[in-house]
Amino acid sequence: PTPPGNSKHLTSFMKVIKAEGQDIWRLVAVPNKPDTCTGLPDPVRGTQCSFSCKAGEFLDMETQECQKCAAGTYSLGTGVGFDEWDTLPPGFFSYGTDMSAGDVFANCSNSTWVPKGDYIASNTDECTSTLTYTVSLKQSGTVAFEYFYPDSSVSFEFYVQNDQCQSTEAQSRWMKSTESDWSSHYVELSKGNNVLYWQTTAFSLASGSARPVLLRNIAITGVAYTSECFHCKPGTFSKQAGAAHCAPCPANTYSNKGSTSCQSCAQHQYAGNRAPGPSARPRTCGTQLMYRWIEPKICSESTDGAVKLPASGKMELCPPCNPGFFSSNVSSCEPCPSGSYSNGTACVQCPAGTEPILGFEYKWWNTMPSNMKSSVYSWEYTWEVAGDYIYTTPGDLDSNYMTLTLTVPGYRLTQSIAREMPNNDLAKITFVFETRCSADCMLYFSSVRYTEVERWGGTREKQSYSYIIRRNSSTCFTWAFQHTKGHSEERQYSVDFAKIYSISITNVIGGVAFGCRHCAVGASHTDESHMGGACVPCPVGHYMLNDSSTCLSCPPNSIVRTEQPIGVEACLPCGPNTRSNQDRSACVSDCTLVLEREGTARYDFSPLANVTHFRSGPRFTSKGLRYFHQFSVSLCGSEGRPEAVCVDNVTKNKREVRGHVCQATVVPSELRNQRVVSSQPFSIGDTLIGVTTESTLDHISSPQDHFPADSSLPDVIFYYRSAEATPACKNGRTTTIRLRCDPSVSEDDQLSLPSTCPEGTCDGCSFHFLWRTRHACPLCSARHYKEIVSGCIQGIQRTTYVWQEPLGCSRGVPLPAQKLSACVTLDFWLKFGVFTGTVAGLLLIALSCYFWKRTRRLEYKYSKLMMNAGERECELPAADSCAIMEGEDADDDLIYLTKKSISSKIKSFSRQRTSDGFDSVPLKSSSGMEMEMEMS
Repeated sequence: PTPPGNSKHLTSFMKVIKAEGQDIWRLVAVPNKPDTCTGLPDPVRGTQCSFSCKAGEFLDMETQECQKCAAGTYSLGTGVGFDEWDTLPPGFFSYGTDMSAGDVFANCSNSTWVPKGDYIASNTDECTSTLTYTVSLKQSGTVAFEYFYPDSSVSFEFYVQNDQCQSTEAQSRWMKSTESDWSSHYVELSKGNNVLYWQTTAFSLASGSARPVLLRNIAITGVAYTSECFHCKPGTFSKQAGAAHCAPCPANTYSNKGSTSCQSCAQHQYAGNRAPGPSARPRTCGTQLMYRWIEPKICSESTDGAVKLPASGKMELCPPCNPGFFSSNVSSCEPCPSGSYSNGTACVQCPAGTEPILGFEYKWWNTMPSNMKSSVYSWEYTWEVAGDYIYTTPGDLDSNYMTLTLTVPGYRLTQSIAREMPNNDLAKITFVFETRCSADCMLYFSSVRYTEVERWGGTREKQSYSYIIRRNSSTCFTWAFQHTKGHSEERQYSVDFAKIYSISITNVIGGVAFGCRHCAVGASHTDESHMGGACVPCPVGHYMLNDSSTCLSCPPNSIVRTEQPIGVEACLPCGPNTRSNQDRSACVSDCTLVLEREGTARYDFSPLANVTHFRSGPRFTSKGLRYFHQFSVSLCGSEGRPEAVCVDNVTKNKREVRGHVCQATVVPSELRNQRVVSSQPFSIGDTLIGVTTESTLDHISSPQDHFPADSSLPDVIFYYRSAEATPACKNGRTTTIRLRCDPSVSEDDQLSLPSTCPEGTCDGCSFHFLWRTRHACPLCSARHYKEIVSGCIQGIQRTTYVWQEPLGCSRGVPLPAQKLSACVTLDFWLKFGVFTGTVAGLLLIALSCYFWKRTRRLEYKYSKLMMNAGERECELPAADSCAIMEGEDADDDLIYLTKKSISSKIKSFSRQRTSDGFDSVPLKSSSGMEMEMEMS
């Protein structure tokens, strides 16, 4: 029968069957059209399954024998490779699924991998996009591929399963993110069926879309045969038949696809990496402005009215080197030696008492700096130098990201500063740029792991932008320009461009010096001996005077700006109710507070010092993906306090953000067998500004209407600031945490968000939280309780202490124990009162008798006086006195008048006065008186 491979309407493949006790191949024909099921040739018996072709050979389906590949092609023999992605190669399958742990169903049918020529790109939405390839190995093999994984908001995994859906690889399936270049991955495969999975899920919940994962150059070894050879790519060739790979073209040569040899470039031409043809070669003895047509050329210059290429400019001398470099010859610039600096011409030694300012400053763009690189995924030269600036070329597609990367190994403060503290300003990058756009172009500026810092859309005039670096790590700064967001196979906006005129970054490890500044000189050095000597940092809590090498102490309870401790303005006072730490680098709170309000109120927030986590309410994306905002809070504490940590566990490169308050986005997911995936962490409070009951502090406001008060006790407010700037928050973010006393709350993590701002912020920059807890109450003291005294029962009286209502304190002084005291009952006091009254009555009677007797004596003396007065009428009147007369004895005997009966006394009271106005008193005769006296 006619072999199936002879028909262009049939596809042949090998199928394993059992024959004569061994596995053999059977060649089976399958129609290309679904409705063609007649006239098919019979299956043809093939060779044994144990056979294989060598590298550089392929299996001829007609002869069932291995043949050598023709010149200009290659094969891997027992392997298969995929390096062209104009369409999805046979055997690959891509589909989208919804892997979120929610009840909302998302339509993910269009979330698949998309071939884009030299690579294939993943999806960028929250659906899970999977690319699979099934291969049957007759011997142990390998799979290797290159990938570009720039966005940490995308989860990317690669794993292998057998035909029973069991994972076979032992190593981690999660891929490491890449900074600015392609990375390679290699996995060993077992004999038998292997299903390869490339799977991505985006968690970009911000307004901008995530950047896709790219794959290219997939190579698999261990297959039994390959039925075709592959053409050599441009820039490579295979000269002889049976090539296992294609060799790159030598220097000054180029080749097209499937070439057997390389052609030499003409004079004044050069060939770029994998370029399909030569280009004009620039001269190296000077600089010259030249024009060339954009490749590939899609216009005709011979048509009437067509524009001709302008003439090349004159050859000019190269401009000076960038600051910190000097010209060693006519074609290159070299960095200045240590301790010296330059402005781009000659190097000059730093004077005594100064130190070099290390970094990079690029303002002349004659060649691409060694630590910078440009790419657009598929080819390299997307940003071109042009003397005064560097600019973007038209590129292949308008939707491609044309990236320019600057790699920095790390940062180091100058020797006079030396002490590096967390979250302090380590360095600063500044660049001047310009964009011209006719569509919706976008220029992105990103830092670590493509974390977007700022973006600019549309046409922007020439302007400057600065960014502060606060974390010391290897960094790749990236500028990415996109002509338009929409995908198109044509170039419609090739005239749009972005230009960068200058880039400056300070305090770079391995940087060059473009200036010098004063520094503190060690005590062992003098002005004469310090030439080229080392600088020393000022002591802790000191700053350096301007234009001198003298260190002075900052005022108490203040911190020093470690990034630039020069001048008295380097001393920053701590906010209310905070103090400086031992290193004088930050203001801290020891979790205690004393307020003078209607007496002294003392607070102790130590139980709240541990890190606390809480979430906002659920949110949903346009496709129904449910996510939350998770906040972590480290309220207070001195040195050694635990820090709030938010993580990004989407990629294998786990990233952490630390501070007083931070936020991350968590997504419930079944990925990685985890309950949640955390991404996009950022700090919203690095520095503690102060602790107070006022609603405004240091231009940070905590509106009272966000959390209406329900008690007379004031809220204690903690103020924080994060200086990291974002496109929306030019001055960084701020956070306020209100601590409200609520003795009824037993949990310590009952934080709430404003009802008007369910995400904790209304503008994305100012965050506000309310923390209701019993630990926010002032410490209890004696004025917070009262005593209740019971009655006297059986001689015992009880004194009980109770808290005043409503209770407005916690912990502190405990309630005193109940007191017992002896007491006397009421009947005792009644008896005592009767006894006392009786004694008082008797005493009163005795006193009455005593005074009555005294009255009788006076009566006698008065009567005697009256009698003597009648006998001495002719004598001078005596002194009107009742005192004792001269010659009288003080102890005269009493002479009582004739006693009267009671009836006589009563009658005497009713006597009337005589006509002369005097009362008549009857007196006895002297004889009668004497007789009475004798009788007495």
